[in-house]
Amino acid sequence: MRSLWLDTLDCSTIPTSDLPIGISYDIAVVGAGLTGLATAVMLARSGRRVIVLEARTVGAAATGNTTAKLTLLQGTRLSELRSRHGLDTARAYFKANAAAQHWLLEMCEEAGVPVQRRPASTYATTEDGAERVREEWRTARELGLDAEFAQTSELPFPISGAVILEDQAQFDPLDVLAALARELHAHGGILVEGARLTAAGRKGPFTLTTTLGEVRADRLVLATGSTVLDRSGHPERTVPHRSYAMTYRVPAGAWVPHGMHISADGPDRTLRSVPSGDEELLLVGGGDHVTGRDESPVRRIQEIDEWARDLLPEAERTHTWAAQDYHSASGLPLVGALPGSDGTLVAATGFAKWGMTNGVAAALAMTGLLEGQAPAWHPALQEGSGLRALASGAAMTASVAAHLAGGWAQAELHELPSSPPPEGTGSVGRAEGRPVAISTVEGRTCALSAVCPHLGGVLRWNDAELSWDCPLHGSRFASDGTRLEGPALSDLRTVPAPGVAAPPGGLG
Repeated sequence: MRSLWLDTLDCSTIPTSDLPIGISYDIAVVGAGLTGLATAVMLARSGRRVIVLEARTVGAAATGNTTAKLTLLQGTRLSELRSRHGLDTARAYFKANAAAQHWLLEMCEEAGVPVQRRPASTYATTEDGAERVREEWRTARELGLDAEFAQTSELPFPISGAVILEDQAQFDPLDVLAALARELHAHGGILVEGARLTAAGRKGPFTLTTTLGEVRADRLVLATGSTVLDRSGHPERTVPHRSYAMTYRVPAGAWVPHGMHISADGPDRTLRSVPSGDEELLLVGGGDHVTGRDESPVRRIQEIDEWARDLLPEAERTHTWAAQDYHSASGLPLVGALPGSDGTLVAATGFAKWGMTNGVAAALAMTGLLEGQAPAWHPALQEGSGLRALASGAAMTASVAAHLAGGWAQAELHELPSSPPPEGTGSVGRAEGRPVAISTVEGRTCALSAVCPHLGGVLRWNDAELSWDCPLHGSRFASDGTRLEGPALSDLRTVPAPGVAAPPGGLG
């Protein structure tokens, strides 16, 4: 599974470097998605010496798998924040996103990044959904957005109501990352791929340990989706969600949306068009679930595909992919300095699927904090968590504990099969008293520790992406044990198992 954006990326447009030896930097940024590269560019513009360290490749995680909608209308988010935290907090969130949208559109214009200005809509198909849409419309109007309520739309199915905001934006997110990388390079910044952070001190100046060597920097920015290093408490205050997207080629003259649409009720769906040469593809997404807690992600994809083909029976699917996003207990992004760092280590997570604006807002906030002047809207968002957020956090902790205990109990019940599993499948069982994950992918059978190195959750097989996913905090690993994303810092260990040959060089 690979997104349209990553599949069509021209890597030669992104200037990367080998890890320099013996050079100290003012600031190291970990993560080369939108949040990390926007932060790096903002700091480089102010004359800071900046290095960006990316564990895989530019855009490999959330940004390269987004649906890339740059909009201030985000489902029913404004009204939900108002209900939970009050109008002042909703207003601060709106101001942060508006500032981010302005910054990114200005950058795209200066860099020549193609942007399509389109209306955004949140639609409903039920009466309950229509009332939520009306509440979002009322909140948007009170915050000063020129939103409209409608009972019809361009969608090719009946709706019960929609709130519409004109003049929002969509784009190819990898075009944006490439432009940011080029600007960073022009300011003397360094971007290094394949450099996974594995250790760092509590506060600056830092000596960072990476898989490519050591890096020295006075201050550190963590822009890694889920905050790595396990000292922020962020993994315990967020829930990782996976969702799916696919693009379709449609017959000439067939319907494709002009606007960007997202549902307020079930089934959860998002739609937009994607310019591709002389045609426009249809993008459809949905299927949200907590990472590692779904029996069959393949079924989620099949349901979305069937829904899309009901709209356009002759559509031809071109790409299918998945993205991981983090939802905080408070419903607000978690952005700021980490405890014990004396302000030298800042991090951001919890964008709840709206990273195109929230990621840049986080970059503005973190840059301001490091430069000594945070944006005026930032304190209100920091203060936004209250008793309801604490209650949600307690529920998150209880759910994690249940999955921790249940995973170990289930692993104890089953012995591993004596022969390798069929192609494309994986299972967890007991071998020598410990949970073992065994899978066969592309003819290669791997037996690994089934225990997540983050906090000990027992992994589950993801039948759509052929990966091992942790149901606790969303760490994910390839079938050979390579870490993909999440708060875990290390790969999975190779272990002995019946019918599986030891890898060359012995066990990991």
